[in-house]
Amino acid sequence: MSRRPPPHSTGTGPRQRQLRVAEEIRHILAGILLRGDLRDPALLGISITVSEVRISPDLKNATVYSLPFGKASVANVMKGLNRSAPYLRSQVGQALNLRYTPTLTFVPDQSFDEARHIDELLRSEKVARDLKHGDNDETE
Repeated sequence: MSRRPPPHSTGTGPRQRQLRVAEEIRHILAGILLRGDLRDPALLGISITVSEVRISPDLKNATVYSLPFGKASVANVMKGLNRSAPYLRSQVGQALNLRYTPTLTFVPDQSFDEARHIDELLRSEKVARDLKHGDNDETE
């Protein structure tokens, strides 16, 4: 017997509760990282941004997309954050009123690199030439 989604569910994307909980976790983690409460040597003196949190439908696992500012090694910072994940999880659990505190997994955020790549493509000569050619077609 297969389970059907509830009638109010569209079946695509996260539900409203997932989005609310994920955003609350993002705010809590950003506050902790801003205060610099972590003692891991890889994280000392490093500013870290938490750009997004995605949480599983059962609210038990959360993937935290983050990046360090400056010249810090992304790999070392991610290792430090994942070593500090149990402490961060306990802090999130104290701040949230959930039955289960989600397990946190930190991964580097690639969206900034993707945005820069798209920006470079849009500024390329080929695109500029195509746009200029497209403008000439419309005026004729």
